[in-house]
Amino acid sequence: MSDLFPPFEPERVESRRARFKPIPFRLLAPNVITLLALCLGLTAMRLVVEGKLDTATICILVAAALDGVDGRLARLLKGTSRFGAELDSLSDFVNFGVATGYVLWIFVLHDLKSFGWIIVLTLACAMALRLARFNVMIDDPNRPEWQKNFFVGMPAPAGAITAMLPLYLHFIGVPVQEYGALPVGAYILFIAFLTISRIPCYAGKTLGTRVPRDKVLPIFVAVVVVAGLLFAYPFEMLALVVIAYLALIPLSVARYRKLEREHAAAPASPAEVPAEPV
Repeated sequence: MSDLFPPFEPERVESRRARFKPIPFRLLAPNVITLLALCLGLTAMRLVVEGKLDTATICILVAAALDGVDGRLARLLKGTSRFGAELDSLSDFVNFGVATGYVLWIFVLHDLKSFGWIIVLTLACAMALRLARFNVMIDDPNRPEWQKNFFVGMPAPAGAITAMLPLYLHFIGVPVQEYGALPVGAYILFIAFLTISRIPCYAGKTLGTRVPRDKVLPIFVAVVVVAGLLFAYPFEMLALVVIAYLALIPLSVARYRKLEREHAAAPASPAEVPAEPV
């Protein structure tokens, strides 16, 4: 009969309960930055409704800057994870697809009514498709090492920054709204096409891995000058950077094609050469 009613021992039950292992902070830090970027993107939507167009634009720009930091920080701290990658993609879609499109809709695209909203939907869906393709490609083990220096299509943060060029021009005094919403809509559709295209864009991941000693001080001075100009003339500099970035895309394509021809003509390594039958 004693087996039917075993004694209850709370301490013993608690000791047998599964315990969760503590998570290192280096795994959390990149995700915290990603969530901060997501909060900025969502806040931009509120600010643009309140009429604070410039502050909303800055929020998206800061979110793009944080997006460039979280991945590098995760690799630096060896805190990369599948969870972080998925969270980063969801945050990018909200910030650079939904929030950016909504800010542009409030700015000028609403003048096109339904056609303007179709442009917003196109931009958001293009960002979603581009991020989905990126997530698939990073898992491809057969991708050549040299191709990792190029993005396939314009990356989502760059797409959002370039799509907001009409806003930068508006802030520096160019009468964008007087020219009409149709040119702005055509430009945004062009950016949406670049994000989902297979046009190679230079990623710059290996840029700065080795810096000659005689170039260190000039680089420091250049960074100070650029930072000063960015703080003094933020939207003028942003407009200049966007135009320069778009102008460099043909050079990136030419560089990609050249490397593709060189690696296609290069002899295969011994490990890749099939063995002859004996």
